[in-house]
Amino acid sequence: MKSIFEVIMLLCFGVSWPINLYKSIKSRTAKGKSVVFSILIVIGYASGMLNKIINNMDFVFYLYLLNFILVSADIVLYIRNTRLDRIRDAEAAEKQA
Repeated sequence: MKSIFEVIMLLCFGVSWPINLYKSIKSRTAKGKSVVFSILIVIGYASGMLNKIINNMDFVFYLYLLNFILVSADIVLYIRNTRLDRIRDAEAAEKQA
């Protein structure tokens, strides 16, 4: 298999993203997260998918796609959690006033 190391890399990341999603769901906060980091990862996965489409389409494309979807979902959770953080901060400021 020509792409064995690429597959291993994507599988390792693929196991990590659901854990990250779980933490984002449970914590309900965006504090300590970097959306720029996530966007750069999404761009990297999109580039990997484009490379597979243009040069060497194989099943590895679907590993890139899965990881792309998982990180995109985490970006959506980041947006939600940022909104929740703003609401909590406003409520805390209101209580202190």
